[in-house]
Amino acid sequence: MSDIHLCASSVTSPPRRKQAPSSSKIPLTFSYLPSDDGTDENIIILLHGLGDSHIPFAKLGRSLNLPQTAVLALRAPEQIPYLYEQAFQWYSSFDPLGDIIDHPNPTPALEVMAKLLNHLTTDCTWPPNRIHLFGFGQGGSVAVESSLAWWKRELTRTKTKSKIEEVNEGDEDSRAPSKNEDVQLEVLRPLGSVVSISGLLLSYPTLDTPCLTPLLIFHRASLAKGVFTSFSKGFTRVQEVVKSGGQGEESMPRSKDEWEPVMRFWSEVLGRRMGDGLYKVMSGTA
Repeated sequence: MSDIHLCASSVTSPPRRKQAPSSSKIPLTFSYLPSDDGTDENIIILLHGLGDSHIPFAKLGRSLNLPQTAVLALRAPEQIPYLYEQAFQWYSSFDPLGDIIDHPNPTPALEVMAKLLNHLTTDCTWPPNRIHLFGFGQGGSVAVESSLAWWKRELTRTKTKSKIEEVNEGDEDSRAPSKNEDVQLEVLRPLGSVVSISGLLLSYPTLDTPCLTPLLIFHRASLAKGVFTSFSKGFTRVQEVVKSGGQGEESMPRSKDEWEPVMRFWSEVLGRRMGDGLYKVMSGTA
């Protein structure tokens, strides 16, 4: 008589809880909230706008209550000069006379974000495709630019790896690598997604291979013509959401109706952990 029973698979699942970010590795003030449901499958990084701080965005992250998603709300590195309240900026935005800088330099913010992403992917073991960015205004610009900067580093990394592998193969065998081998050598790791609320690109992308990270742009029809085209030059998948209101000023989504396309976008891009227990069906003869 044949017996059938289940045997636990030797495949080990990653832990449900990820290591919390370390303040010694991130040169920013931040608030970290693990997922309410006990499973940290995704992490969403929240970047506030000009003149704000991370505190309201940490509250926002908690209220969103996204499934299996931890929240990391960041405070911008620079305090706006001559203001007494806690108002911060991601990069210098005003000249000595207090006028807005037309062409700001976001490089310091992008360098900080690069350190953060490296810490999350190496020390905290977050897969890049489970890291999602959300930013408003200036924070949205930093989110988009950081995603492109990550992608450029990925392109450089994979090309360098391919060249090293080709040299090593050439020493052992003069044959050229096949197409399948090329694909294996060049595994690109885009970030999970970006949502920019009224945040513009500060650069003009010139990429041979556009970024594979899905991007959603939310704004109130006050963005200049041609802006959407620049996003399409940098990303393969761009979704635009235009809402009325705001009296000519850009603002965060204000209602359930305005949040709906953002939540629907997240439902498409956020990862989902189905279960830890993998079993094999074993049969035997009694």
